[in-house]
Amino acid sequence: MAVAPHALASQSALAIMREGGNAVEAMIAAAATIAVVYPHMNSIGGDGFWLVSRPGHPPAALEACGAAAAAADIDGYRRQGLDAIPFRGGLAANTVAGTVSGWSAAYDWSREHLGGRLPLERLLEDAIAYARHGMPVTTSQAACTAAKLEELRSIPGFAETFLDNGRPPAPGALFRQPRLAATLEQLASAGLEDFYRGDLARVIARDLAAVGSPLAAADLERHRPVWKKALVLHHSQGKVYNVPPPTQGLVSLLILGQLDRVLDGSADPFGADYVHLCVEATKLAFRVRDSHITDPAYMDVDPQALLEPERLDAMAREISPSRAALWGKGRGPADTIWMGVVDPQGVAVSFIQSIYHEFGSGVVLAESGINWQNRGCSFSLDPRSRNPLMPGRKPFHTLNPAMAQLDDGRTLVYGNMGGDGQPQTQSAVFTRIVQFGMDPQAAVAAPRWLLGRTWGQTSDTLKLESRFAPSVAEALRSRGHEVEILRPYDETMGHAGAILRHPDGTLEGGADPRSDGGVAAW
Repeated sequence: MAVAPHALASQSALAIMREGGNAVEAMIAAAATIAVVYPHMNSIGGDGFWLVSRPGHPPAALEACGAAAAAADIDGYRRQGLDAIPFRGGLAANTVAGTVSGWSAAYDWSREHLGGRLPLERLLEDAIAYARHGMPVTTSQAACTAAKLEELRSIPGFAETFLDNGRPPAPGALFRQPRLAATLEQLASAGLEDFYRGDLARVIARDLAAVGSPLAAADLERHRPVWKKALVLHHSQGKVYNVPPPTQGLVSLLILGQLDRVLDGSADPFGADYVHLCVEATKLAFRVRDSHITDPAYMDVDPQALLEPERLDAMAREISPSRAALWGKGRGPADTIWMGVVDPQGVAVSFIQSIYHEFGSGVVLAESGINWQNRGCSFSLDPRSRNPLMPGRKPFHTLNPAMAQLDDGRTLVYGNMGGDGQPQTQSAVFTRIVQFGMDPQAAVAAPRWLLGRTWGQTSDTLKLESRFAPSVAEALRSRGHEVEILRPYDETMGHAGAILRHPDGTLEGGADPRSDGGVAAW
């Protein structure tokens, strides 16, 4: 089974498994496809994170995120009269794109541990075809292009790549990316390492320099993905895993750890008490995030230690069941895809790929057709901040794919896109499936909330989809929440998904009706 926010990516993954490929190979194919068919949400010019598990083994975490360029420092930006790193343009494209290195590391791992045998050419075949021959523009892509047109129109490469005669493409229009097709063909023939240490790397470096990016060939060459030990929360229902810093995976686990202590399984998963407790747990987890999470080389605490039972007990005691705590501001917009795959042998993958804001930096490299991320705009130009810009430093990431190995033998693969919304939706999906017994599709489709901002939003209110009963909004307002009502299935809530594998191999899946995705099963 595969789930993705674009149905073609789910189909690419399923096709690989039908041909005898494993879940990791399937995910590489899905990752390549979705980078082509959902270009406003992700790109091969972005970063990626993986959780991969085999039956009988805890998940391994793979960090495929790039560091700031050697030439990127605070003084350099200050000399250009900047008080903050721009969101768009060449100066925003200041970190290495790591996702292709993750594909490479996962591909090697698959061959070593799973006996993977499908050639790279096959794994990238669908993506190459969609890029060369075209695919229909989704409503999501068309709307996003129109919404961001004025701030992106003048960015190098954007208009000629994403506009149709100077206008946003219409839903259903055929969208071709011949330069990206050639780039993917180059990777298929020369190998994925060519992105960092080969002919393609030299082309990329030349194009980055032409748009004013501080990245150079040496930055690409020194980049390496990193396998890490996953963070684990010991939950009353089993073990829940996420990726460690520089991501906010810790935040997602902190929320679930608190809810495990304060959430009564008899509560209404659509009611005000439930939403209030989830939101209050989120505030406390964000406080930890903003105090501690950064490039792990610069952290002063062990993130796993923050998941010790006594720490979670203390956090849970701070939650008032009747009053909303004060709330500041969120991290702001983000733009990401999450996908999950489980193969017939029970190998499970939870995966996230991102370019940060919609269309990333907006820069599309002239020769390769790669849309480069703007993840580095999350750095601060204040040297006293938690995440100051420094050469070789990794930026803070909202990205965090999740997985749970439950005590009853079930495995849950789940996740979401959307900045601050990622850990909040994870809490909704996990608790509704594990603690309230909902099936994955019902849990993913159920009305959601969002505290703070994500892509397309600038307010820090508590946002509720209008499918919540009016009494829920009123009860939350009475507790001190500033409530804003959104559309019934609002894309602001992100694109979630989940796969639940039972001990007998039965699979259940859920795809988000807020996306263009689907569950593909065999």
